[in-house]
Amino acid sequence: MICFPIKLEHLNVIIYRGTHLDASISINFILLEKIFINFIDIEILSLNMIMLTIPLVLAVTFIITLFLFASHQTKYLKTPAFTNWPFLGMLPQFLWNISQIHDFSAKLLKSKGGTIEFLGPWFTGMYGVITTDPLNVHYIMSKSFDNFVKGDLFREMFEPFGLGIFTTDSDQWKYNRNLLQYLFKQRSFEAFQEKIIHNKVEKSLIPILNHVLQQKGSVVDLQDVFNRFTFDNICLIILGHDPNCLSTDFPEVPSEKAFNQAEESIFYRHTVPICVWKLQSWLQIGEEKKMTEACKVFDQFLFSCIASKREELKKNCNKNEINAESDDAHHVDMLTALIREEKNKGSESEALGDKFLRDAAFNLFVAGRDTITSALTWLFYLVATHPLVEAKILEEIKENFGYKEKPWILSVDDVKKLVYLHGAICEALRLFPPIPFERKEAVKPDILPSGHHVYPNNMILFSLYAMGRDENIWGKDCLEFKPERWISERGGIVYAPSYKFFSFNAGPRTCLGRELAFIQVKMVAASVLWNYCVHVVEDHQVTPNLSIVLLMEHGLKVKITKRGI
Repeated sequence: MICFPIKLEHLNVIIYRGTHLDASISINFILLEKIFINFIDIEILSLNMIMLTIPLVLAVTFIITLFLFASHQTKYLKTPAFTNWPFLGMLPQFLWNISQIHDFSAKLLKSKGGTIEFLGPWFTGMYGVITTDPLNVHYIMSKSFDNFVKGDLFREMFEPFGLGIFTTDSDQWKYNRNLLQYLFKQRSFEAFQEKIIHNKVEKSLIPILNHVLQQKGSVVDLQDVFNRFTFDNICLIILGHDPNCLSTDFPEVPSEKAFNQAEESIFYRHTVPICVWKLQSWLQIGEEKKMTEACKVFDQFLFSCIASKREELKKNCNKNEINAESDDAHHVDMLTALIREEKNKGSESEALGDKFLRDAAFNLFVAGRDTITSALTWLFYLVATHPLVEAKILEEIKENFGYKEKPWILSVDDVKKLVYLHGAICEALRLFPPIPFERKEAVKPDILPSGHHVYPNNMILFSLYAMGRDENIWGKDCLEFKPERWISERGGIVYAPSYKFFSFNAGPRTCLGRELAFIQVKMVAASVLWNYCVHVVEDHQVTPNLSIVLLMEHGLKVKITKRGI
């Protein structure tokens, strides 16, 4: 056995930009140095232990340096210049502005012409390109699609997603995509989803809002309501199970809470060096511990639903065989359809099938639940704060359908006629895209249309939030909420290419549920706005949260009243 006794006798610190340590910082540094010395003053008993200790030392060094940097260099971090700091790279400015990362990124990209190179701390390997350039988007997402993948690091960072449609590449992605595309194209399956949505609006959402009206003050967190509504919806559509999150007592549902926590923890992984979150994962502390616990709860929920569904199908089919060709084969939830498809094609084992179904379900939850919640929340905030837009939406409903006795729930066919509402939804998605960042990495060296070089494993990050606020893309009035920009002179919907309007992804990975998403948001928005007046509570703070899905940090507190005839 080889032993390596290690002592840290002295820790050198270089102070840049002509600054000096004052007495208080020197004391802090000495204390931190002693902690650091005691921490790594150990004997490493094997080469394996050395490999485990290296990321620990690097992480602690990073934290100490960042602490000193933040305590003494505040004035530099607040400057608009994007500085490549010695040792720490460009990471400090991102961390310092993490609470407003979306607006910070938008301003930064605007000042740099739409594309920047990002360098992290020297020991982390953090390097990439951040862009809002539509030409780069088109090149990466469509023209050179095969050279830009999600990659292994993406799958590590989005570990809870498993091997679903959002994380896989090549043949595995094609299999996932083709299978789901086949199901989505079934008109009967589309009708099933539309029926679920309509029933949930009529039997849950409207009754809940009526219940709120009866309470003193009539104030409610509309984001929480939409979160519960979409969670119930997606559970019914995917799993055939209604957890009844949207009920008058507003219960805490463990699976819903766990799902939210998993997403927040995934976002955290994007804000620190890889070695930091991997160390936390190994030690099971901080956000990584929260993620582990959250995934355990949500996985138990998913696997329980899968097991129940298999048992239910065995009982309901003749001779334990599922007839995938029957007339009502797709008049069912997604899980049932996938199990039927699995049985039809055959699988190596039921356990393997369960893992595939679990991963497919998790990915569809993100696609069909969070994005809808985000779109609805920001839409209602924007409409409530723009009364002229609200008036035009109501006028459009009256012009198309005349007087309707309240409460009135619009049908799927009804909402397809609402062009101005469609424009308002597009505006909300432009300004507040549900997925604010999209990530890729290069397989082979390449040069982007912007002239930036990318190399294998380099991160390429698209800021959809910044794209929606780019004057070069949307004009001088890009910060205005203006549904009219989506309506042609003839009264139709203006087409915007996906590399410009990126909210539904682009190229071969374009969202499969785009039309269904519009139907769901329109049905909820039109039904609620027709029956109720929604006013944002005065002085309520509206701030984007820090997660992979763009929601509001403090929810959307509103006061609702019945709308007059």
